[in-house]
Amino acid sequence: MAIGGKLLGSKPGALALAAAILFAAVSAAIGAASAGAPAAAGFEGVASCAGTTCHGRMEADGAVVRQDELMRWQEPSSPGGAHSRAFAVLSSRRGKQIAATLGLGDPSAAPACLGCHATPVDGPKGRRFLTTDGVSCEACHGGATGWIASHYKVGADHADNVSRGLTALDRPAARAGVCLDCHLGSARSGQYVTHRMMAAGHPRISFEIDLFSTLQQHWDEDADYSRRKGGTDSVKLWAVGQAMALERSLDLFASPRGTEGAFPEFTFFDCHSCHRRIYDAADRNLTFETNPGRPIPFGMPPYQDENMILLAAAARVGAPGLAARLDADSKGFHRALGQGREAAVAAARRLSGTAQALAGALSGAGFGGDAAFAMVDSIAGPNAARFTDYQGSVQAVMAIDTLLNALVKQGRITLGAAAGIRADINRAYAAVNEPNGYRGPDFRASLASAVRSIRALR
Repeated sequence: MAIGGKLLGSKPGALALAAAILFAAVSAAIGAASAGAPAAAGFEGVASCAGTTCHGRMEADGAVVRQDELMRWQEPSSPGGAHSRAFAVLSSRRGKQIAATLGLGDPSAAPACLGCHATPVDGPKGRRFLTTDGVSCEACHGGATGWIASHYKVGADHADNVSRGLTALDRPAARAGVCLDCHLGSARSGQYVTHRMMAAGHPRISFEIDLFSTLQQHWDEDADYSRRKGGTDSVKLWAVGQAMALERSLDLFASPRGTEGAFPEFTFFDCHSCHRRIYDAADRNLTFETNPGRPIPFGMPPYQDENMILLAAAARVGAPGLAARLDADSKGFHRALGQGREAAVAAARRLSGTAQALAGALSGAGFGGDAAFAMVDSIAGPNAARFTDYQGSVQAVMAIDTLLNALVKQGRITLGAAAGIRADINRAYAAVNEPNGYRGPDFRASLASAVRSIRALR
């Protein structure tokens, strides 16, 4: 069974990991501002979309769109319904404990929580708008006042609706920008998960835009969709998402959010480099692995660089003219982290500029032909030695999964052949399924086996 086109049904480890990460992101930071929408956009609320002639049907039998979108948004037992549950999470036992520890008062009214657990509003609210709806339609599609009437007209034009304030989520950069506001963080109030929040019990943040888009998919990419918006290029979406995630992370690091009192903001650094068992014994139990992409002193907490690693793979295929610049700027940033805050910020800004250039280049690149195969080779070839940490390994297995699915969608690999590779991908997911049980050697072996099988089908 496939979920939104992903071959997840036959790999319980993959679905469990994706669900766990999505739940963490929901509990952590879900929803987003509508990037690109007019500043004064009005918000009408979920009830404005809920008619049976609109998106409130119980069956997907609409002539143009499914029309059961709200039912899928509210699905109670799967990651697909996570956005609708975001506000309710705040009143759970865990939500109340976190808020109490941090002195936030009622979490369902705390700005530090509502920035991502509800729909961020930067304009007037209609009478049907409810904060309790959680991360609603307008959190992603933009305040609807300007386009709610035009978008359901016979022959409605997508570009016209975008000009009226609808967020162009069909564009990889626009979608990534919206999702990252909460799934990684933004400069807006209430849209960043700090180390203190995680210390209080908040889940860690992790995100991969193509996989998470699949889990949230509430549309069918039929002929009508392709005519109006074009089909989704999963390879491009994944690559652009990696570039924009790196850019966002570095911009936040270089901002005042990069420090917390006398300390750096530790949420930017790899958790597992510090959070290990401490004990005294005759023989050491060395768990910190050196990484060829990080010219830092041994034992120094490394920056969470999973997006640097995967973007390097994407750049070699989709924007080779920028690949060497990315490699040099990435190493320069890691090196500067050992020199002090001023040097690190300057290096972060240089690297952010490179990531921004890559986002633009990858957005305009073509990813037909053997691009997906080449991406697989790039991830598992030059990059393989850099998968020394839990977070980079999580991103890598999600990337291989995305690329395998893209190859099936393109007709380059049959569904049966892909199913035969699933066992290795499942084992790779199992090795990263639980952060405290990360098994690096098992992950690397399973990923390498999956990649060999994919190469054999080229």
